[in-house]
Amino acid sequence: MTHAIVARQAGGPEVLEYTEIDRPVPGPGQLLVKVGAAGVNFIDTYKRGGVYKVQYPFIPGSEAAGTVEAVGDGVTSFTAGDRVATAEGVNCYAEYALVDEDAALPVPAGLDDFTAAALPLQGMTAHYLMNSTFKVEPGHTVLLHAGAGGVGLLLIQLLKARGAQVITTVSTDEKEQLAREAGADHVLRYEGFAARVRGITGGTGAEVVYDGVGKDTFDGSLEALRIRGTLVLFGAASGPVPPVDPQRLNAGGSLFLTRPTMGHYLQDAAERRWRSGEIFAAAADGTLKVRVGARYPLSQAEQAHRDLEGRRTTGKVVLVP
Repeated sequence: MTHAIVARQAGGPEVLEYTEIDRPVPGPGQLLVKVGAAGVNFIDTYKRGGVYKVQYPFIPGSEAAGTVEAVGDGVTSFTAGDRVATAEGVNCYAEYALVDEDAALPVPAGLDDFTAAALPLQGMTAHYLMNSTFKVEPGHTVLLHAGAGGVGLLLIQLLKARGAQVITTVSTDEKEQLAREAGADHVLRYEGFAARVRGITGGTGAEVVYDGVGKDTFDGSLEALRIRGTLVLFGAASGPVPPVDPQRLNAGGSLFLTRPTMGHYLQDAAERRWRSGEIFAAAADGTLKVRVGARYPLSQAEQAHRDLEGRRTTGKVVLVP
């Protein structure tokens, strides 16, 4: 037997139960990973709450880092003792998790489990947002919401290294300080942010807005764009955006709107290794600073969800079995 967090029905954080389950056994093409740390993400709350449909009983968690304990038939890339991470796992809120070989990412020696668990989802998200969803070039002006969040703090650093001007929004003085330390050029509060962006850019607007907040910021994000600008809506921390009339994009300046998801940017092993390799290497050599804002024992997953949804966290939240 082993321990895991199980939700037996959709609901609030209180449905997360710390309980015993059978220890999983790796099937063909799978790794059995002893979890050193599991990442906590908003998508976990969507699944727990019923926004995204899952089968119950349900063990949350798609992101983790740890050590391979055993491998299933046909596995050739990893052996017991290797350190791996993943952003595409299942049932990762647990002491042991199964990871498909193709979804496992090698962890370099310079990274501990907490950092390695903090990077796959947010790090590869930041990577695909700025390299593939909208290709940021030196001199571009970028508006990024929630600059002190897990994706935000990483993306600010990567955008500045690219040579972009970074404007970000935050909700508190503490978060403003974190965003400035990450390198943001301008740090705004949410109220009236669109007008502030236009002021900073001399009335032109931003080339791209990266919006993981959703409902509360969507209208302002459109207003902050330049002609033919792109709104990348990659999350909905404040709730889903209501249906949009495409005519709004025309009226705003022939704007582009996209709603990406990471799975479409990890199409094969080569793409996974490219994105994770660049992010892990930058973290290992110290050029990318990774903030693990909070660590909770696995048994306190309920409180971790409450704090994440209450926007009381900064950086990455991890669970430690």
